[in-house]
Amino acid sequence: MNTPSAPLPGGTWTLGESSVTRFGYGAMQLAGPWVMGPPADHDGALAVLREAVSLGITHIDTSDAYGPRVTNELIREALHPYPEPLFIATKVGATRDAQGGWPTARRPEDLRKQVHENLGSLGVDTLDLVNMRMGDAQGPQPGSIAEAFETLVDLQKEGLIRHLGVSNVTAEQVAEARSIAPIVCVQNMYNLAHRHDDDLVDHLAANGIAYVPFFPLGGFTPLQSEALSQVANRLETTPMSVALAWLMQRSPNILLIPGTSSTAHLRENITGSGLSLSDEDVAELDSISH
Repeated sequence: MNTPSAPLPGGTWTLGESSVTRFGYGAMQLAGPWVMGPPADHDGALAVLREAVSLGITHIDTSDAYGPRVTNELIREALHPYPEPLFIATKVGATRDAQGGWPTARRPEDLRKQVHENLGSLGVDTLDLVNMRMGDAQGPQPGSIAEAFETLVDLQKEGLIRHLGVSNVTAEQVAEARSIAPIVCVQNMYNLAHRHDDDLVDHLAANGIAYVPFFPLGGFTPLQSEALSQVANRLETTPMSVALAWLMQRSPNILLIPGTSSTAHLRENITGSGLSLSDEDVAELDSISH
């Protein structure tokens, strides 16, 4: 692997005992359309993963449900045996149906099966991090996380999982999970236009817990805002670069995992996230969610 020419934006954050780059990579987009089936360009997908590691990224986010199994198998093909600093986070709690849906699967036997499937497809004996995904496609839903999370705690005690996190959760579910066992991260939808977790981000930062926003650029429909475009034009860059830079400056516990299937776009994302936004820029951007 090549040595990165410059440090990645934002430096590092400690997940458990592992130091990871705050700028990471989300593998979801390496699967086919709507996260189903293989990529159109298999070799291109491998190249993106290898480029991410060669640029110094040490945090990759995935799930055996992507494809299903597609992104995990690509990661294994591209990067196994994994370099020492690489930290791979995965998630459980949902499967895929023939229509491309994401039915929940949170019974203890479902979760055990998913953990073992992730172990097999990634080719490891222990998973670095498993996020317990709650809620549904509409977002977090109220309810107890205890039974599902306790199953992961048992698997952690068995040595199959190093660290635990939660995903698509309410603040109450975060508190409930933390009352059961330590967590190292929360992974929820959050970006310039969707800031319902502002208080949670700050609370987690005060407690040394990472916040990992998914859909940092809006998801399948990219973020669009007049204010975002104005700031981007002023800085002579792209709206997506500004959106990533805003997240990087929002709080030191925010870890970025933007996805792409293009090595050129990966480099653009890294450059964009390293932009320095002025107080004026931030104030203008903060108005988007109001």
